[in-house]
This record gives sequence, structure tokens and C-alpha cells, in this order.
Amino acid sequence: MQDTVNLRRRRLIGTTAAGLGLLELGLGGLAHAQGTKARAAKKGAHHTSFDAIEQIDAGTLHIGYVDTGPKDGQPVILLHGWPYDIYAFVDVAPILAAAGYRVIVPYLRGYGSTRFLANETPRNGQQAVVAVDIIALMDALKIDQAIFGAFDWGARTACIIAALWPERCKALVSVSGYLIGSQASNRKPLPPKAEFAWWYQFYFATERGELGYAANRNDFNRLIWQLASPKWHFADATSQRTAASFNNPDHVAVVIHNYRWRLGLVQGEPQYDEIEQKLAALPTIAVPTITMEGDANGAPHPDPSAYAKMFTGKYQHRNVSGGIGHNLPQEAPQAFAAAVMQVVRL
Repeated sequence: MQDTVNLRRRRLIGTTAAGLGLLELGLGGLAHAQGTKARAAKKGAHHTSFDAIEQIDAGTLHIGYVDTGPKDGQPVILLHGWPYDIYAFVDVAPILAAAGYRVIVPYLRGYGSTRFLANETPRNGQQAVVAVDIIALMDALKIDQAIFGAFDWGARTACIIAALWPERCKALVSVSGYLIGSQASNRKPLPPKAEFAWWYQFYFATERGELGYAANRNDFNRLIWQLASPKWHFADATSQRTAASFNNPDHVAVVIHNYRWRLGLVQGEPQYDEIEQKLAALPTIAVPTITMEGDANGAPHPDPSAYAKMFTGKYQHRNVSGGIGHNLPQEAPQAFAAAVMQVVRL
């Protein structure tokens, strides 16, 4: 079931235009679907690959990405997180492409076929640099503005772009809401139960953790999938397909730096200090936004009431039920695609 909640106006969403668009895709009843329909949509996922992975030089990276749908369509950029990859959107992208959107799905730094252009470039995972990567990709593809749909690291990246470069973000769909943070805020201790949920962050802070992740990354990440989505019964082939992305030579370094940077254990690159200072002030987001949360998300995530005030433009929150975990786009692709198509019509 997709339960739509407007935290400002407390009204059900939907416009005639949005409804017609969904009807064309067989999704007309999605906004009021019951749990059985959500489960059916989840089971109906069937794509296992993308037609092609393209490559382009952008900023400090040679980025691998999917580019599907009409080239003159409204651009949509879909961003994955850790420990996931572009296949989180393997069923979302075809829905959007069929509806006329140009869909871009890049591998983030340290994943899949994305590579650093220079050996001397730090394998940096701080939050600012990932956002800069995506702005560079947009520039390389000559995309002035896009709708963003994202989760996990990708949602943090999309939130940063929406907050600091709103002219590049037409609208935003963010799983788990507002995820911008700072080293200062991350130094504050959490209640024990919340700290326990971040066990892997503390593991990665140690040399043992870095060595352990390097040696066991596939088993480690499969465990994270199971903990973050306890009701998602994914096939072995599904996890193995994404596991190939972790063979990237920079994957471990980027992941370890990301989590150590969050705790203030390592520094970022000085050229991103100004961006991080802006992010530490927790800038609000004014572009039209839909935030989403699955009813079975086992990963650390804030309550929607905690971040509603950070979205100052047109805004709605959606809870998606039916045993949906942290990897919401892959577990509930139709609900996620519907949000992307509706967000500009709030």
C-alpha cells in the first residue's frame, strides 16, 4: 500500500494530468493501492540488465552510466548508494523511459565502470565531492536541469544538489528524506540503540575493518542488504549482479573514506571546504520534493517528522508498505517511478 501524506496540507495528492500519465502506464490506482497491489508490483519486477553502459569523462572521473529513453525527454538522474549500484533502478528506468523521460543512471565513484582519471587524485568519499561529481556529469552531458530520484548515498547527493544548486534540480524524490550532515553533527553521540545500528561505521573506522571489508566485501554487502531490507527475498543472481560493481579498484578506499570522514577521523580535500561549510549549516531545500520510506527499512533512518521542515517548497511524504526495505527503488519500482513522474505536479 502506498499511503500518501502531505505534511503541510494533509491532503491526498494527484492531479488530472498526473492521473492520466499513470493510467497510460497501468498505474492509475497506485496512489490509493492496497498492500496487495504493492506486493504484486514488487513481485512484478523482471528486468535483469540495461541495454548498454556508456562512459564519459566528467570532472576527475571517467563515469560509467546508463542513458535510456528519448534524448529530448525530460532528464531524470537516478542515484544509488552503498552497498548498491545502478541495478537498484533496473525496473524503474524502463518505466520512466516508456513515459518519455531521458533517464541517466551513473555509477558513483568507486563503483562499476567509473574510474578516476588520475592516479594521484585522492580516493575521497566525503559528501561534497560526490555531489560535485554529479554536477560534472550533468555538464559533460550538457544537461542543465534534471529531476533527481535517489536513496542512501545517492539521496544525500541529490539533497545537496537541490540545496546548493537548485537551478540544476527541477524536482527531487528522496528516500529517507533529508540526509545532509556534517562532521560536527556526527561527533555528537547517539542513544545506544541508534549507535548499535551504525555498527559497520565503527568497524570501518579500524584497520581491521578496512582489511575485513576488502577481503569479504561481497558477503559483507549481502549481509547489509539482509539487515537493511529484512523482508526483501532477493535472488542470488540479483545480489551477484550488483556485487560485480564492488570489484572496482577504488571501491574499498572510497567506502572507507566516506565513513571515516563522517566521524571526523580523516579530512576531505581543501577545495571542498566551502561547500562543506554551507552543508554544515543544514540548508533548506525549496524545489518540489517527495520523500519516501518503506515500512520495513532496517537501516538507520530518521523519522519523517524530523526532516519535514527542511523542505520549504511543495512537499509530500509517502510511506510505502508491503515489506519494503531500504532499497526502495528496487523493492517497489512502480511506487518510486510514480513519485518521480508526479513530483513536478505537486
